[in-house]
Amino acid sequence: MVRVGIINVTGYMGAEAARILHGHPEVELTSVTGRSEAGKPLGEVFPHLAPLNLQVEEELGDVDAIISALPHGASAERLQPYIESGMPVVDLSSDFRLKDVKQYERFRGPHPAPQLLDQAVFGIPELHRDELSKTKLVANAGCHAAAAILGLAPAVQAGLVDTDIVVDSKTGLSGAGRSLTLDSHFSEANESVSAYGFDGHYQQPEMTQELGALWEAPPPKIAFVPHLVPITRGILATAYAAPRDGANGTPTGKLRKLYQEFYADAPFVHVADAPPSTKQTVGSNHCLIYPTFDEDSGRYIIVSCLDNLGKGGAAGGVQCLNLMLGLPEIAGLESLALYP
Repeated sequence: MVRVGIINVTGYMGAEAARILHGHPEVELTSVTGRSEAGKPLGEVFPHLAPLNLQVEEELGDVDAIISALPHGASAERLQPYIESGMPVVDLSSDFRLKDVKQYERFRGPHPAPQLLDQAVFGIPELHRDELSKTKLVANAGCHAAAAILGLAPAVQAGLVDTDIVVDSKTGLSGAGRSLTLDSHFSEANESVSAYGFDGHYQQPEMTQELGALWEAPPPKIAFVPHLVPITRGILATAYAAPRDGANGTPTGKLRKLYQEFYADAPFVHVADAPPSTKQTVGSNHCLIYPTFDEDSGRYIIVSCLDNLGKGGAAGGVQCLNLMLGLPEIAGLESLALYP
């Protein structure tokens, strides 16, 4: 059994990683940290995790691999000694996702370990399976970015879409984390939908970086607007793009076949028969994609759906961990969505 530790188990992402690893057949969760709750039994902090029989510590014990659920900005500094020692690390924050340090610093300020950026592999197995099996550092994709990239990748790689792309994405309240904020207060968010990120969102460069690597063309110009909706978990991203160079669009039937072939070897990405809903992915590592070509507008409209704590977070991180450790890709991740 591979001994795994979670840094910062006391947030939503860390707790979800612990829940998933509890059912993993080849991994044992042996150590968890969380400074605000250090010294307490994990079951006291999260009663649903009591069966793990772990105590929250300030520092990790002896482990073979690490999942970090630390906040953006704090993760890189804390993980640097582990990375430099060769410890396999999956970072769920944004600290190692971008190769261009200027893009990171635009949103986060000075990077604490820029020399490590080239070592990191972006955590979307469907695009980087081989690289993930050889790396010691995984930068797990952001939740919005994972949905948008998975939704657009087949069309972009096939050269079907123009460089001007619009991504409209909805997210549940858990995406804001467990810390209390006015925007995620029940009275503010309930029965309301709001847009944010108009000054730029840190996951937009992730989309540009990953999609831009799939074609020989200028980087895509992605207009990305996220929206907060009053649900707990889920991402629903809708991408709009015109055909490339004024070409005729690929009919929906042919487009669906392209997507099915692209994801033929992807156990967790499925081309849906109808527009998906967030509830169809909650608690799972699955991503549902519904690609169409709208004849009236002459545009591709592609819907992708996943759980921001699942495929867009902790479950996606465990999938990457499996590949990094040479374990079966689906290990510990075979649970279906919670429905209704």
